[in-house]
Amino acid sequence: MQRVPYRPKAGEIPTNPGVYRFRDAEGRVLYVGKAKSLRQRLSNYFAPLPSLHERTRHMVLAAASVEWTVVASDVEALQLEYMWIKEFDPPFNVRLRDDKSYPFMAITLADEAPRVTVTRNRRIKGARYFGPYPKVWAVHETIDLLIKVFPIRTCSDASYKKAMQTGRPCFPGQIGRCGGPCSGRVTIEEHRRIVDDFVAFMAGGDRRFTTQLTAQMREASAAMDYEAAAKYRDKLTAIDSVLSRSALVLGEDVDADLFGIAQDELAATVQQFVVRGGRVRGVRAWTLEKELDISEPELVDQVLQRSYGDALPGEIPRRVYVETLPEDAPELEQWLRDRRGGRAVSVQVAQRGRKADLMKTAVLNAQQALMLYKTRRSSDYVSRSQSLTELQEALGLGEPPLRIECFDVSHLAGTNVVASMVVFEDGLPRKNQYRHFTIAETTDDTDSIYQVISRRVAHLDRADPARDDDADTTDEGEELAGTRPARFAYRPQLLVVDGGQPQVEAAARALADAGHPEIALCGIAKRLEEVWLPGEEYPVILPRTSEALYLLQRLRDEAHRFAISHQRRRRKRDIASVLSEVPGLGPARIQALLRHFGSVAKLRGATAEQMREVSGVGPALASAIHAFLAANP
Repeated sequence: MQRVPYRPKAGEIPTNPGVYRFRDAEGRVLYVGKAKSLRQRLSNYFAPLPSLHERTRHMVLAAASVEWTVVASDVEALQLEYMWIKEFDPPFNVRLRDDKSYPFMAITLADEAPRVTVTRNRRIKGARYFGPYPKVWAVHETIDLLIKVFPIRTCSDASYKKAMQTGRPCFPGQIGRCGGPCSGRVTIEEHRRIVDDFVAFMAGGDRRFTTQLTAQMREASAAMDYEAAAKYRDKLTAIDSVLSRSALVLGEDVDADLFGIAQDELAATVQQFVVRGGRVRGVRAWTLEKELDISEPELVDQVLQRSYGDALPGEIPRRVYVETLPEDAPELEQWLRDRRGGRAVSVQVAQRGRKADLMKTAVLNAQQALMLYKTRRSSDYVSRSQSLTELQEALGLGEPPLRIECFDVSHLAGTNVVASMVVFEDGLPRKNQYRHFTIAETTDDTDSIYQVISRRVAHLDRADPARDDDADTTDEGEELAGTRPARFAYRPQLLVVDGGQPQVEAAARALADAGHPEIALCGIAKRLEEVWLPGEEYPVILPRTSEALYLLQRLRDEAHRFAISHQRRRRKRDIASVLSEVPGLGPARIQALLRHFGSVAKLRGATAEQMREVSGVGPALASAIHAFLAANP
């Protein structure tokens, strides 16, 4: 059984908590991880290679050594992992794709006369920050409204210094947009009290200001001082405008961050809702690249580390809400507590009530962001044209590949082998021409690729290309009754296989044996996104920002998704055919069971009592199903 040569002996790996690093032959750090037990975690990477997830297998094969550092506690392991990820930026760790610099509202409390300003610099000494805001204009609008109620300084330090020296107010003060001491309206002490009120309102939307202003407006009106009453009315209107921009979503004393996450196999999008005083004061969104297949708890762990690793103590709230709790939640809480200056932080799952409703909103926003991230380039005609031109130049083609077909092989531990073919024309998917193949017998992935390519190109020479008895029908390319669509009628300009040099050479042999070596061919390997050409010793390396690479990735991902979905449908059909042998279990109840448990694995692992929860399944039938599945693993 194949194993990597640098695998350490089990007895050499300590059982202590620690942090490990995989390095390649040049010493570059490929991956950094932490573990409560180094021996237990590393043994997962050194399991038999065929049992590893494909991308994990690529990382293990790309590495030439592994090293570890033992630490005293799980919290220290978390801290060291974060430091090393920042230092080495390993290519197989979760990576920020487009971390944006968001605008904040800052109050410079360390100044003699604090001012409010809009900034992206989060390192102003002694400043109190509010946000982040999605747009700069949103911060300016909020400030414009609030300085009508809390007239604090808005002028620059240079303008303030000059005004204090000359005794002449700064220009914003002259037009009523700066209430600092340089305007001569307030002393430094009075201005400081107004600043404190400004901060208190921003921190919690303090209702006492509304109550005070309402009482003052009524008193002025009763005294027939209508000019003063109108000023109080305008201030109340400004406060109501600010409060209406962020409705009360949680309790008025709640300070929390909610993280909504959506992910697929390659990327994850995050929506962080910043709730202060029960109101959503800011939203931050970013995208992460996933080089390895990691679980949802591990992803949440990485997201929280990236979010709070460089945060100031005042930016970390008392509560952090997530959909799935990380495995090391207690250690994360201790890490956040240390970064918050010793004040307690809890990491919780938003399970019910308004918190759960707000979490659903955050997740929905993340799902929409992920969909936009995956499709934003494909909807741009200029980007699509550029990707085809770049692909032509990189692969040395005579013309842009207007029709590209991509193939992927999927199997379950070497069984139930299927393959997929997806078609892109002019850089866009043609789902009605997608096909999948069932592979009855094969020795490995290269043999499967050879079979599939051979079966595909065999139809190019048929007199009736519309006739195809080889490829299976699909949900996305389904035949309509009474029609015979031209499945393989069009000749591709480029064939792409999911894999590296072995898969490309197998496909090249299939093309040569079929008499079609003129069809261009390449493969894209997940390890480092190399593009392989037949007969070449070294791969083509496309820039990470290349439109051509993005197109190849989309082709590869779509082929992989289509193959996996087909395999899952087959497995469900298989289990349905097996369950149909249970007396008294018809198609409707079989579908109800599969819907209830969500997967074949969960159905097989369920007890008879759990099966009884499904509508229409009584005690006797549940016991019969459980016994039948146990006897037919």
